[in-house]
Amino acid sequence: MKLEQNEKSLLFSETMIPDIFFSEYLSQIPGDYLKIYLYISFLCKYNKDIKLNDLSKKLNIPLKLINDGLKYLEENGLILKKSTGYMIVDLQEKTLHSLYTPNLTMTKEKVEQTSKNKSRAKAIEHINNMYFQGIMGPSWYNDIDLWFKKYNFDEQVMIALFDYCYNRSAMHKNYVQAVAEAWASNKVKTWNDLDNYYAEQENLNKYKKIIAKKLGKHSGLTQYEEAYIENWVLNFGYDMNIIEIALKRTTMKQNPTFEYINNIITDWHERNLKTVSEVNAFIEQRKKQTKNLKDLKSSVSKTNYEQRKYDNLEFLYANNISKEE
Repeated sequence: MKLEQNEKSLLFSETMIPDIFFSEYLSQIPGDYLKIYLYISFLCKYNKDIKLNDLSKKLNIPLKLINDGLKYLEENGLILKKSTGYMIVDLQEKTLHSLYTPNLTMTKEKVEQTSKNKSRAKAIEHINNMYFQGIMGPSWYNDIDLWFKKYNFDEQVMIALFDYCYNRSAMHKNYVQAVAEAWASNKVKTWNDLDNYYAEQENLNKYKKIIAKKLGKHSGLTQYEEAYIENWVLNFGYDMNIIEIALKRTTMKQNPTFEYINNIITDWHERNLKTVSEVNAFIEQRKKQTKNLKDLKSSVSKTNYEQRKYDNLEFLYANNISKEE
């Protein structure tokens, strides 16, 4: 792997890392990959080839991690693969190109957006000062503007989004994007929507804990089991009182699965049963129908038995007569 040389000697040379790296990339790059990036940034000033095995030994990083790290750096635009090796990407130039968009005309729509943009600018300034210590990377501005347009969040929700991620020490774009997607999929747009969503999630988490405890799942629920519960609560609109009726019915079955419970609850939903009283009435009706069916079968069996007994007597009686004749 060939790296380019700088004319200065090692004693007087220095490795420059642009500030844009610290504001845009540092929080997301894994530790070993960071070591690789910093070291090859240092090496790129010297016109020598370095083998991946040597890089592995020098950094005390397994060869597989070296390959994975180079792939990560390439995919995230920090290095560029060439026929002879790699080149360090000029992050300042790259950021400038991504931010530059010609604005030749001012449309009516843009004029109408001015007041909204001022309000959003204040929200972005607050995010910059509160969560980035006033040095938010330039690409974040584009991302926030995109999220405003894509999800139609109001300013309070956008600030709450960054507050949520900051409090979980997850201030990197993939995580922020994932949370934004989750909120948007739950129709969160305003602060009131977000407040209702928080209450709904809190209630849902409480249900999950109760159900896990009642079913003896002390290690917690799987992702698929949680999805069943979310469907019962969010889509079917069932509360814990109705769900518990279904849970109690698992005592009649050995090793009941979530699929078994889901079949019961889904059947109630398809029958448009919405309250505890409606569910209990349906269960009692089913019990009565089952009992009537058993009684009917028992009666039919008894009738058949009596008929067979009568037929046998007739057969014996007929044989006796024929013998006498």
